[in-house]
Amino acid sequence: MTDPVLAVDGLSKTFGALRATDGVSLDLRPGEIHAIIGPNGAGKSTLIAQITGALAPDEGRVTFLGRDVTALPVRERAGMGLARTFQVSALAMEDTVLQNALLGVVGATGGAWSFLRPALRHGAARDRAEAALVRVGLQDQARSRTADLSHGQRRLLEVAIALTLSPRAFVMDEPMAGLGGDGSKRMTGFLDILRAEAPILLVEHDMDAVFALADRISVLVGGRVIATGTVAEIRASAAVRAAYLGDPA
Repeated sequence: MTDPVLAVDGLSKTFGALRATDGVSLDLRPGEIHAIIGPNGAGKSTLIAQITGALAPDEGRVTFLGRDVTALPVRERAGMGLARTFQVSALAMEDTVLQNALLGVVGATGGAWSFLRPALRHGAARDRAEAALVRVGLQDQARSRTADLSHGQRRLLEVAIALTLSPRAFVMDEPMAGLGGDGSKRMTGFLDILRAEAPILLVEHDMDAVFALADRISVLVGGRVIATGTVAEIRASAAVRAAYLGDPA
């Protein structure tokens, strides 16, 4: 079996009496989309925060590219190529689309924010940012104010910023949120292509997208993984239907 790109082993996090994640173990393999699903309050956001370095686990380990990164902060994990998109947009709305993409380049290269202004005029950083915008189809909006983009375009900009990190893996938190049917279909098609560049750990509530994309699915309920398997295996699981998908009528 191919070694996983990303693996978590026994991650647990407690907030007072609440055990938000409880011994979670899963991995992400080359070329795959591994979806994490579960009801609201299942611990998905807490799990993603531990994987990306925004939150330290109480127990357990995170391994990325064969290295234990459990103690590393977000910036260092991103510098290694662990790219994240967010459930709630973290874009700088008053900056241009290109400026937002360049912020990703600055973060990826470890540069100072003072580097941004000269990078807008010339250089490899601008080329890298512009290439990412071309990948997601936003090159014609490069000089537009980010606040003027549609919701779907902002989602694509977040993916472009992730692409500037030269990602070895993506962690995507509800990329379909708010897109509507047509937008979700377009994003689904894009992610299906993107997996060939780097595997994707996908947290998503849009079950049509999950079932269309996922090679494997892990179901998180009450901070625990209650099942991991293929789409067919998850669909057939009585425990998953009872806990999340709902029993068929």
